[in-house]
Amino acid sequence: MIDWRHWHNEPYLVGGLIFLGWAYAMACGPLRRRLWGASLVFPRKEAAMFYSGLVIFYLAVGSPLDQAGERFLLSAHMVQHQLLIYPAAIFFLLGLPVWLVDGVFQRAPLPGLRRKLLHPVSCAAIYVGVLSAWHVPEIYDWALQDKLVHVLEHLMFFVAALFYWWPILGPSRLQPPVNPGVQILYLIAVTIGMTPLFAFLAFSQDVLYPTYEYAPRLFAKLGPAEDQLLGAVIMKLGGLFVTFCTLAVAFYRWHYHSEVRNHGIART
Repeated sequence: MIDWRHWHNEPYLVGGLIFLGWAYAMACGPLRRRLWGASLVFPRKEAAMFYSGLVIFYLAVGSPLDQAGERFLLSAHMVQHQLLIYPAAIFFLLGLPVWLVDGVFQRAPLPGLRRKLLHPVSCAAIYVGVLSAWHVPEIYDWALQDKLVHVLEHLMFFVAALFYWWPILGPSRLQPPVNPGVQILYLIAVTIGMTPLFAFLAFSQDVLYPTYEYAPRLFAKLGPAEDQLLGAVIMKLGGLFVTFCTLAVAFYRWHYHSEVRNHGIART
């Protein structure tokens, strides 16, 4: 059964998060004026969001939830994925100051490659492709059986989520978010692209992942088939809720910009 007192403290997890937090503090603190500009101030609001993203990341993969998702319940594993894809990735991006991101972009080679990778079509393809590939039964169960592969899976989910959110929240003037009208089309396209994965999980007549099929049951009335359906529902409803909220904001901005543009034309 699950040991609810067990929290992961592996060096690559805790050390990696500490290193990211230290690097952010140095880049935005003592080194910011030397590297990025003399007039810059420490971004307190952004720092709070960045570190919130790191904490949520750790809660997703370092808390007892990881043990539940790795050994017992697909639905628990799906909750992990939702935490990585939505709050962790969103707070991470919102925590990056524009001047920091653009400073890195200006120093990075191959700007053409950057523009292609962060194009909405590429971001959608990366996100849908990564999530779909990792849910192939053989690959998914491999990750459950091999700790290093499981770590790679979660890292790829998080990075794919950063690509997914870039056309909407990208903190850059060199590679800014797309306009609200395109955001609406982008979100709809990603939702359609994710539908086959949901259908694969929700309507399969078989239990897709042997680890969960033969795992001890944490809840007597939640068998492996019901757990698989619940996992699919968590994935779909979580995604739809966040997408609906984001669509509402994009539609409001699109309408607002249209009104401002129309009033400006009328006045001239």
